[in-house]
Amino acid sequence: MGKYFGTDGFRGEANKNLSFEHAVQIGRYLGWYYGVNHGKKAKVVIGKDTRRSSYMFEYALCTGLMASGADAYIMHVTTTPSVAYITRVDDFDCGIMISASHNPFYDNGIKLFNGNGEKMDEETILRVEDYIDGKIEIPVAERAEIGRTVDYVAGRNRYVGYLISNSKSSFKDKKIGLDCANGASWQIAKAVFDALGAKTYVINNNPDGLNINTDCGSTHIEHLQKFVVEKGLDVGFAYDGDADRCLAVDENGKVLTGDHIIYICGRYLKEIGALSNNKVVTTVMSNFGLYKALDKVGIEYEKTAVGDKYVYENMVTYGHRVGGEQSGHIIFTKYATTGDGILTSLMLMEVMLAKEKPMSELAAPVVFYPQVLKNVRVKSKPEAQNDPDVQKAVEEVAKALGDTGRILVRESGTEPLIRVMVEAETDDICEKYVDQVIDVIRAKGHLE
Repeated sequence: MGKYFGTDGFRGEANKNLSFEHAVQIGRYLGWYYGVNHGKKAKVVIGKDTRRSSYMFEYALCTGLMASGADAYIMHVTTTPSVAYITRVDDFDCGIMISASHNPFYDNGIKLFNGNGEKMDEETILRVEDYIDGKIEIPVAERAEIGRTVDYVAGRNRYVGYLISNSKSSFKDKKIGLDCANGASWQIAKAVFDALGAKTYVINNNPDGLNINTDCGSTHIEHLQKFVVEKGLDVGFAYDGDADRCLAVDENGKVLTGDHIIYICGRYLKEIGALSNNKVVTTVMSNFGLYKALDKVGIEYEKTAVGDKYVYENMVTYGHRVGGEQSGHIIFTKYATTGDGILTSLMLMEVMLAKEKPMSELAAPVVFYPQVLKNVRVKSKPEAQNDPDVQKAVEEVAKALGDTGRILVRESGTEPLIRVMVEAETDDICEKYVDQVIDVIRAKGHLE
């Protein structure tokens, strides 16, 4: 991670930690780096979610790009995976998504993709940061070399068509609930499910710039749970603000996490002979219950650091087919280079229809260990994480749990948080040991 960019882009409160000047500078450097630096005019595609500040950052990025001689193609409100997809298939030099994902409306972020639709490499990101810090000088474009903006809503439409084309089945007579989080999926998701013949019921699809992720979407899935049961739906899918993650709700209102989704899709791919290397890719945050269920059906697994970036790197390196995070970032490398919430929901529908079983039955083999995760805001993540007394407290918990559970303490990649997680046989044990470690962090003066 760099000074400004974390595991999922440059994120912060709009015009506080992430300013419009930052956006101009990012546009300036990328426009020059992919353009004049390579002896050509750069083409960059930009998407945004529904936050009020996303419009400001869109114009700021365009200003920087054009000032460096690049052409900026604007997809308007669209999902993160659509930007990654269009960057790759329409031969753009790079792609930019303006979103802070599941964060509240007053936060925003800038995510960068290379020409293959993959998250930008660290070397290029560090050069962007050097330019922001004034360590690099680049020229401005003049006269006919100044760039322009191009309306590119056609890219979003092409992505919708791509999603529809990936479904092998009709969803006719299936009653499906969607929670669009008042975010980037609000137009796209329903269009896809309607086109596939589903009876689609949608909530939280009225964005006003201030209500993205507010008491809705994958971070507040309880509303979709209630909605699915009340309407008697077959299944429900909840997305986050930029729709790169998906959680599901079965017909009984029970939540299916990313771990359930990895199991369901991984098992089905194995059954049809399409699970490369007989492995799925998880992160260290996946539940013990997932691994036990995978062991029973003979599926192996990898464990990476938290972040879909690391999941994807592992999948590409070793040729794995499906992987993701418990939070709902699921990657299918046959179809995408990043987590895609809508694609994930389509893949789950494919399994449900092929197996002719309800979602509850497909997910039943995954029995979770109780898990408690608490986030604490700290002054310095490295200082809190590396404090000898904190490390000692973690070791003591690990020893006490033995083989009946585990503890994981890690830094957030995008926020000033330390995350303390314990899995154990009961919720009370989890709470006890999580609080035990947090008490040490507090006592040592690390809390903000």
